[in-house]
Amino acid sequence: MAAAAAAKSVEAGDAPPAKRGASIVVQLGLLLAMTAAAGGMGWVSGGFLTSGRLAAGGADHAQTGTAHGGGAKPGEHGAAGGDHGAVAASETVIPLSAITTNIASPKDVWVRMEVSIVLDEPQDVDLPGTIQQDLLTYMRTVKMHEVEGASGFRHLRENLEERAAIRSDGHVKQVLIRTLLFE
Repeated sequence: MAAAAAAKSVEAGDAPPAKRGASIVVQLGLLLAMTAAAGGMGWVSGGFLTSGRLAAGGADHAQTGTAHGGGAKPGEHGAAGGDHGAVAASETVIPLSAITTNIASPKDVWVRMEVSIVLDEPQDVDLPGTIQQDLLTYMRTVKMHEVEGASGFRHLRENLEERAAIRSDGHVKQVLIRTLLFE
């Protein structure tokens, strides 16, 4: 009996309805349009973000005539240090003595740091020694978890620059970390 009913429904045209949806061509077209829109937005936002950085960095390079990240001959003052940018011709770079001390926590970790300071104008000959002693004192209070990672390094550099600027009454414009080694 069930076989007879099935045969009747097939004859009557009760075939299961075909599923309707977007064709593969329409789906591929939408995928291509979305990809193009995402790529265009990325290109526009990348251009927007780098235009501000190039405008700010271009003025420094035009003043010194050096490329970003180096290029000064021995005895000359030019660009110094990784991403710090160029040093203006009116500024003076003074290397400080190496700082070697243990840090606050853990006590068995030692740090060796070589830094240079950038002064806006020549200062008293005792100023670099005073700044070096202050940076040494600060490094003794640093804990290892405070300087881990890129953001920790950035905070360390900002703290060193702030302390040097306070000691020099604002004449130190940058602290260039040449070497930083934890052992």
